[in-house]
Amino acid sequence: MTDLATPPETHAHVPLRHPRLPSYAPWLVVGLAAAAAALVGLTLGWSLTGIVVLAMVLHVVGLTVWSRAVENARAATDRLVTSLVWVALTIALVPLVSLVLKVVTEGAAELNGRFLTWSMRNVVGEPGGIYHAIVGTLLITLAATVISVPVGLLSAIYLVEYGGQSRLAGWIRFLVDVMTGIPSIVAGLFAYALFSLIIGPGTQLGLGGGVALSLLMIPIVVRSAEEMLKLVPADLREASYALGVPKWRTIVKVVLPTAMAGIITGVTLAIARVIGETAPLLIICGSTDSVNFNLFNGQMASLPVFIYSSYTQPGTNPEILKGMAWGAALILIIIVMALNLIARLAGKFFAPKRGR
Repeated sequence: MTDLATPPETHAHVPLRHPRLPSYAPWLVVGLAAAAAALVGLTLGWSLTGIVVLAMVLHVVGLTVWSRAVENARAATDRLVTSLVWVALTIALVPLVSLVLKVVTEGAAELNGRFLTWSMRNVVGEPGGIYHAIVGTLLITLAATVISVPVGLLSAIYLVEYGGQSRLAGWIRFLVDVMTGIPSIVAGLFAYALFSLIIGPGTQLGLGGGVALSLLMIPIVVRSAEEMLKLVPADLREASYALGVPKWRTIVKVVLPTAMAGIITGVTLAIARVIGETAPLLIICGSTDSVNFNLFNGQMASLPVFIYSSYTQPGTNPEILKGMAWGAALILIIIVMALNLIARLAGKFFAPKRGR
């Protein structure tokens, strides 16, 4: 029989809160790690890269140990993973930032009205311009987009809306994945062989560059459009079918407008992927110093080929042409950034409106 006079057992008090490091602790550790790494690196004669690597290691280890001593194991693990994420982000940004700074530093001095509005036709002993290369790049990329977007989008519609898990859809997905890994020079050789059979051996023209680049764009467009179409809720399709709307009209009026923002983003990524390709254009488009607006006749210049030829074959004016190559690289980066900006604006414009 239980003695009612016996006092109940008391449990040990478990604190609901534990000590925390101050909010400035990560920055303090960063400063101390940088100072210690600089001291060690300068004493031993290390390069800047070695000093930065040592500072990162000291930061991760120092913050984790400090957190383990003051806080607890769970908080220390959280700070360890967070520090590793920031280190990975820094490592990823270093080549990107250094590349942009290098291109801007070397190419900004070349930008002027003459550089953007002149070609290299009959230019001897003085700087010319890249107008012919800009025109060629835009026309070839436009041709590739006109070819690849309808093919890629219609293929994605078949895979999502009609093919499903059929054997044919499975083979199409497999071939699209294979095409994603095709080297760009193989696409150039295919386009060269195709137009050599149709027109004649040695044919070089801008349309061939568009065909070669479209082979690289189509798998990206198919995959991105397929994923965007899969994200469209099935309820929207079923509601449209319940109202008696046929399937093709449901796709055009319901599915595509809903996924349009993502599709445009995917197309922009595909364009950015191919606009800097050099090997296929060097094979099928050739190189010229004149402006050519005709995709169906004659060689056509492009920015990637111009950069390659100017830097590898500078001729008698190496300093002038190498400087122009850096300027052309900067223009190419600006074009890609402008395309991404246009894609974001178009995505917001075509995004489905949400009701209040």
